[in-house]
Amino acid sequence: MKLRLTIVFASIHIFLLAQNNTPKNVILMIGDGMGLSQVSMAYYFQKDNTNFSRFNDIGLIITSSASHKITDSAAGATAFAAGEKTYNGAICLDTDSNHLTSIVDILYKKKKMSSGLVATSSITHATPACFYAHQLNRKMEKEIAKDMLKANISYFAGGGKKFFRPIFEQLSKKYIIDTSQLIINDMNQNKNYAFLLAENGMPKMTEGRGDFLPKATKLGLERLSMDTDGFFFMIEGSQIDWGGHANDADYILNELIDFDKSIGLVLDFAEKNGETLVIVTADHETGGLALTAQESRLMKFLKGKRDYNIIKPSFTSGGHSTSLVPVFAYGPGSENFRGVYNNTEIFKNILKSVIKKAPPQ
Repeated sequence: MKLRLTIVFASIHIFLLAQNNTPKNVILMIGDGMGLSQVSMAYYFQKDNTNFSRFNDIGLIITSSASHKITDSAAGATAFAAGEKTYNGAICLDTDSNHLTSIVDILYKKKKMSSGLVATSSITHATPACFYAHQLNRKMEKEIAKDMLKANISYFAGGGKKFFRPIFEQLSKKYIIDTSQLIINDMNQNKNYAFLLAENGMPKMTEGRGDFLPKATKLGLERLSMDTDGFFFMIEGSQIDWGGHANDADYILNELIDFDKSIGLVLDFAEKNGETLVIVTADHETGGLALTAQESRLMKFLKGKRDYNIIKPSFTSGGHSTSLVPVFAYGPGSENFRGVYNNTEIFKNILKSVIKKAPPQ
C-alpha cells in the first residue's frame, strides 16, 4: 500500500513539474558577431564536442535595425533588451531618442528578479550597456558608466575601469568593487558586486585572458542564484565580433571556444536547476565569414583544384553583415524561440515565457 501511494505521489509530482513551464531564471548569452559560419567553426575546428549540440529548440533571427539594413551592436542589443528596433548607435532609446524600458527593469518590477551582466569587452560597451543605460550614442561610455549608479544590476564583470574611475566613490556605495581579481569572499545575498578588470576591453584569449568568461559566469550564477525571486543574467562573448572585424579566423576561434565553455557551464547549471531558460544568440554576423575548401598547391595534378578535406576560413567584409543569425534555447519556455523572426521577438519571447505576456511599449 505504502509503495503504491509513493508511486502515485511521484507520478503527480512529475506531472506538476511538466505542467510548470514558467522559468524562474533567464540566462541570455550573446556571441557578438556570431553567425552560422562562426558556430560551424566550433564543429570543424574545436577538439572537444561543442555545447551547441545540447540544444533542441533552434531558430533564426532577422537582425536589421530601424535605421539600417545592417545593424550595429547597440541597435541589436536594444532590440534584445527592450523589444524595439532603433537607430544604429542608440543605447536603449527609441528612434525619437525616448527612453525604452529594459527587460532588466521589467523583470525586477514584475517579478522582483535580480540581474547580472558579464562581457569580455568593457561593461560600458554597446551590448551590455543596453541592459542598464540610456544614451544617445554608444560612444558616450562615461555617461553610460554613470547610468550604472541607478541600475537594477546586482553583479557585473568585465572591462571598462577607465570609464568608471570618475565615479568610483559613488559606485562603491552601491557595489563591492574589485579591480584585480574575480573572487568573492563571504558572498552575501544582500550585497552587489562589481569586477572591473581592464582599463577598456578585456585582453584577447591569445593575450592571456585565461578563464575570465567561464569564471565570471560561474561566480555570477553563484551570486544571482542566492536571490529567491529568480534572476536575469546576460553574458556576452564580445570579442568574437572583434575577430570578425579583424578578419582573423584564429582570433574568432579562440573567442568562440571560450564562449562555448561558458555555454556548457550555463547548461550544466540549467540542467541541474530545472527552472532556468537559456537563450544563446548573436546581435549580428561580422566579417561575412565563409568556410570553404582550400585550394590545393601540394601536388601539380591538384593545383587549382579544391581539397574538400581542408577548410579555409575566408571573409567578404571587415564589417557586419545582414545574415540571419541562430538562436538556441533550452529549458522551460524554450519552445517559444523556434522559427524565423525579428530580433525584437527575443525580448517578447522572454517575457512571454516568464510573465506570460509582453507589456505594451
